Amino acid sequence: MSVIRIQGLKSLRGEMKIQGSKNAVLPVMAAALLHEGMIVIKNIPRIQDVFCMIEILEALGCQCQLEGHELVIDTRGLCRSQVPDEAGGRMRSSIMLLGPLLGRLRQAETCYPGGCVIGRRPIDLHLAALRQMGVEICSEGETIKAFARNLQGTDLSLAFPSVGATENALMAAVAARGITRIRGAAREPEIEVLCRFCESMGVRIEGIGSGFLTVYGGTKLHDCEFTVPGDRIVAGTYLGALAVTGGELCLQGVPATHMAGTLGALQQTGCICEIDPECICARMDGRPYPVNLSTGPYPEFPTDLQSVMLAVASVADGYSRIQENIFEERFATAEELKKIGAHITIKGGSAHVIGKYPLVGGEIWASDLRGGAALVVAGLASEKESRIHGYSYISRGYEDICGDLTALGAEIALEED
Repeated sequence: MSVIRIQGLKSLRGEMKIQGSKNAVLPVMAAALLHEGMIVIKNIPRIQDVFCMIEILEALGCQCQLEGHELVIDTRGLCRSQVPDEAGGRMRSSIMLLGPLLGRLRQAETCYPGGCVIGRRPIDLHLAALRQMGVEICSEGETIKAFARNLQGTDLSLAFPSVGATENALMAAVAARGITRIRGAAREPEIEVLCRFCESMGVRIEGIGSGFLTVYGGTKLHDCEFTVPGDRIVAGTYLGALAVTGGELCLQGVPATHMAGTLGALQQTGCICEIDPECICARMDGRPYPVNLSTGPYPEFPTDLQSVMLAVASVADGYSRIQENIFEERFATAEELKKIGAHITIKGGSAHVIGKYPLVGGEIWASDLRGGAALVVAGLASEKESRIHGYSYISRGYEDICGDLTALGAEIALEED
């Protein structure tokens, strides 16, 4: 097993290009199944979740060729509707294959999705939306079976702006007969990216970027090339690292216009940011100020960066409060942060943090993707060596977090335990 070793208290300086977005590329790869032909996706992040999705697509009959950061998917051989249990159980995003498989093959079968254990993350909203479109769904143990003998456009409303449910409904709507109107749709940038990808295949969609999408289904699709934007969560992670170390960073290829909630939180810490549409230059002098944050659906502060900001708050000069409104188990990271000196109290859905600088370092374990990244940030603010186990979680979303931070001046390395 791999372990990350960090010797902290090194300031960060330099420039880097941010990898392609994990949360955007996975639904785009799934949506490729809607078309019978060739799809080229550029700026692919070379992360474990992408490799897992490629494995699933190939098991379903597609041919995938990944060279560097470009992926070619030939979907003409799609012939199986059952997502392999082992691969599907490893990745939460496997659930989003329901919509496109129903669209192409009119049936789909998958196990309940795996991924990080950060709360209940129910899929009821996914299934309810698909049922409104004429899909028959039954559960047999840990298996979900769906049939779409008559996939029909309809008006549907989501009780909560779930990103995954919006993606599944949107992809099913592309293949459905007639017009589908989705009210209460998630507004996350990744939904906009998925809409733009569908447009590039020939689909007409109105209301992109809003909570009310209108999809004109049944269009004949065509081959396309599509470029995935930079990962706003990875960019936010490295800005969080800057907040605890001090220094100057220039991040290229960042969707800065989609990061208002994140940049607002960083500015609370005293981080000074200069923003262009695809570039963020940031400077941090001294210890971070405390923060008062609350997670929520876009455009609010993203839950995917709550753990990182918890690490920042752990070394802030004063009292911070962070409210988690999406996934209740995100605060599991607090227990690991406390092992290396953080003063954190969890009450209900809030974390109350009294900052201490520096943290002491030590042996800690990641139990989810974003929590693992937060532990890396905390290690950068520790006076003694930190050893972070559970790298397999972190590699699900970060191409090379150790290499990136090393290039910026951190003393960090990935080693075999």
